[in-house]
Amino acid sequence: MNSISIESVSLASRPELRAPHSTGYRIKLLSQLLYRKFSDRLEPFGLTPFHWLVLCCLWQEDGLPTSGIGEKLQQVGGTLTGVLDRMEERGFVRRAKDPVDRRICRIWLTDSGKDLEDILPQVVADLHAQTWAGVPAQAQAQFSQSLNQAIANLS
Repeated sequence: MNSISIESVSLASRPELRAPHSTGYRIKLLSQLLYRKFSDRLEPFGLTPFHWLVLCCLWQEDGLPTSGIGEKLQQVGGTLTGVLDRMEERGFVRRAKDPVDRRICRIWLTDSGKDLEDILPQVVADLHAQTWAGVPAQAQAQFSQSLNQAIANLS
């Protein structure tokens, strides 16, 4: 177990550890801002950012079992079940029992869900452009790599 002595770190000498300067705080702020902006852009379609994630999974592989979507998104079943309920109510997906193993429920896109693949990527691209305006592509790529490494370090 790693142990850090309280005396070994001084906030006066490490201002980057304190909010609003800390990386964690700024990542949380960026996440909240992105979530709000993305929610606003998806609202006219009756969608949320989580719905977008589910749609992306199904656009890649339609008919995934609920558990497969959960694994891809690293989500617990209860949370995903409610999201799928709302998506089904809004006509974007339908559920069907697996013909081979009836314990498995597969999620299929409806025509409305499929049609969104022609619309939503531009919505996301526009938000991406707004988010990264003025940031060189190389810096964006480095930031993404750094985030991946930080996530791996904590996983």
